[in-house]
Amino acid sequence: MRIGELARRTGVTTRALRYYEEQNLLAAERSDSGQRHYAEAAVDRVRLIRELYSAGLSSKTIAELTPCVVDGKATPELLGRLAVERDHIDQHIADLTHTRDRLDSVIVGTSANMRTGAPCRQNTAA
Repeated sequence: MRIGELARRTGVTTRALRYYEEQNLLAAERSDSGQRHYAEAAVDRVRLIRELYSAGLSSKTIAELTPCVVDGKATPELLGRLAVERDHIDQHIADLTHTRDRLDSVIVGTSANMRTGAPCRQNTAA
């Protein structure tokens, strides 16, 4: 399939697909006229790349991990690396949960001020 079709099917821009190629995350065959052509498997590959980016992995890390993820050949080192990345994600989730809980506390406190008519304190640290 051509680049526009891959972009449409995966919901990414053609610019993103070219970037993935530059980062060695995605490969395309070239026609005699230089047009990119992708195999059907590229759809799943792009979705995996997007998921890994969404999880906070860098393009360098994705480039190192995806060949093993795609072909299923794991080593103890790869499994350890994946576990480290998972731990980073778990920590990020914990940090976000803590931040959400703090924000909930602020919302509850602010809502109480609205009901009582008490004014919010001004920030004097500026």
